[in-house]
Amino acid sequence: MSTVPPDSKLSEEPVIEAAQRQPLIERPGVAPAGLRQLMRDIGPNYVSNGIIGLIFSSSGPIAVTLAVGMAGGLSEGQLASWVFAIFLSAGLATLIMSLIYRQPLGFAWSIPGTVLLGPSLQHLQFTEVVGVFFTSGLLILALGSTGVVRRILSAIPMPIVMAMVAAVFLRFGTDIVSSTQSNLIVAGPMVLAFLLLSAVPTLGKYLPPVLGTLVVGIAAVALSGQFALQSADGPILASPEFTAPAFTWGSQVELLLPLVLTALVVQNGQGVAVLRAAGHRPPINSFAIATGGFSVLNACFGAVSACVTGPTNSLLTSSGEKHRQYSAAVVYGSLSLVFALFAPLLTRLMLATPEAFVLALGGIAMLKALQQAFVTAFATQFTMGALITFVVTISGMNLFNIHAAFWGILIGYFASRLLERNDHTAAKLQV
Repeated sequence: MSTVPPDSKLSEEPVIEAAQRQPLIERPGVAPAGLRQLMRDIGPNYVSNGIIGLIFSSSGPIAVTLAVGMAGGLSEGQLASWVFAIFLSAGLATLIMSLIYRQPLGFAWSIPGTVLLGPSLQHLQFTEVVGVFFTSGLLILALGSTGVVRRILSAIPMPIVMAMVAAVFLRFGTDIVSSTQSNLIVAGPMVLAFLLLSAVPTLGKYLPPVLGTLVVGIAAVALSGQFALQSADGPILASPEFTAPAFTWGSQVELLLPLVLTALVVQNGQGVAVLRAAGHRPPINSFAIATGGFSVLNACFGAVSACVTGPTNSLLTSSGEKHRQYSAAVVYGSLSLVFALFAPLLTRLMLATPEAFVLALGGIAMLKALQQAFVTAFATQFTMGALITFVVTISGMNLFNIHAAFWGILIGYFASRLLERNDHTAAKLQV
């Protein structure tokens, strides 16, 4: 056991200084996963987690994206290009990062960022919005290259971040109840299947609970005749379009800061917190750099920022052994590339499924992450800051077009600094 010399002081440097001592680009610590290693690590649990991650991202989030784009007057070609880009970047970023770091590092796109574009598209030209996509991607890339993102996220206590995650994820839990109430024929059997497979370990060993929920849900949708494909006509393969950006002061002032903060703090912050809670060590700076680079790629096709998201990563880490969970991300990333290629067709197919199927499946798959978020947020230290963060986030507070999750963390952190000084002092001494 090491001892502290009598003439020395315990280090009181904050976590932020500890983060500064790390290399700018985090080293993987393991050899990148090759094909042989991947074949050894992959299994039914991880395949199902990857598939469910794709189903989640290709249903509700796609519906939000299409709704915002159509309300903003985007053409069908521009919408198809947007969908192509977000799945292309999600697939490439996930595959590259997950194989290099051998961790389940799932990328997607910013849903809060998409939502905040809605009002702006009512009075800005789409070319101006695309201009902001470019500048926000470059700014995120620059911030990631300086290491400031890691220092900021490392300075925020984990319970406060997880309280924000709990507030964001709470809706997925309540979606199970609402979907079962509104569509018992579809959601009811899914809930029963999950409970049965979870309660009987012997069954769950051969059919993972979430995978069983997916299979039962598909059967319920088919047998109830609720698969409602509007039209079999339309394009099958994606045909991406380049939208020339227009850079105007008005659009930059209105959207640049909200998009950057949403991607780096709200979205990447969720992803980092979920991965840490699952026992992984996510590379925060590498996340920021990849987010910036792939956001620029998205901008080339008129699409919103790429990011690391909490829901996607919670699905990828929902079951299985920690060192094998990266294989779920590989499945998710590979399917995302397929989805990018067939974006118009697959989007129509996913939107044809009843909403209750998507809500129940996503909520059930997210239960473990929701439980972990509450346990981490309110178990020991920083509980008042966590509570304030939770309340502000769940209130939907939206100032300056910036998502409530950002304000929750900001207000909760400063309230904690004021009210929980002993917890912060103890955290410094543990560095």
